[in-house]
Amino acid sequence: MNLSTVSALALVLGTGALTGAPALAQAPVPASQIRALNLARNTAVTENGGLGVYRPQPCMFNTSAGGGECLVKDDASGYTFKFLGGVPGWPENGSDPTTETELQVAPDGRSVTNIIYNGSPR
Repeated sequence: MNLSTVSALALVLGTGALTGAPALAQAPVPASQIRALNLARNTAVTENGGLGVYRPQPCMFNTSAGGGECLVKDDASGYTFKFLGGVPGWPENGSDPTTETELQVAPDGRSVTNIIYNGSPR
C-alpha cells in the first residue's frame, strides 16, 4: 500500500491513520443550546438596533461549538451568554467593541429569561 492509498483511506475513514492516533469525536451540541445561542444572538441584535448598526462577537455565530467562549454558564437554570458587539465589521477591521451583552436563556432554549446587562463594555 502506498502513501496516497493510506491518505485516501484515512480521509474516507476519518481516522488519523497517518499519525497512528484515532480521530477524536466531538460530542454533539444539544438542540436546546443551539436554539439558545440563536435566540441570544437575535435578541442582542434587536436590542442594539438591528444588523445595520450592530454585530455580535463572532463566537455568537459558532453553532458547532454552541457559542464557544461566549457561553459562560450552562446549568439547570439555562444558558448564559456574555459577549461583545459593535458596528458591522468591528472584529475584522480592529475597531473596539461598543457594547457588552449578558443574557440568560431558558434551559429549553426557547425564551430569554433575563437580560443581565446590555451596555458599554465593562
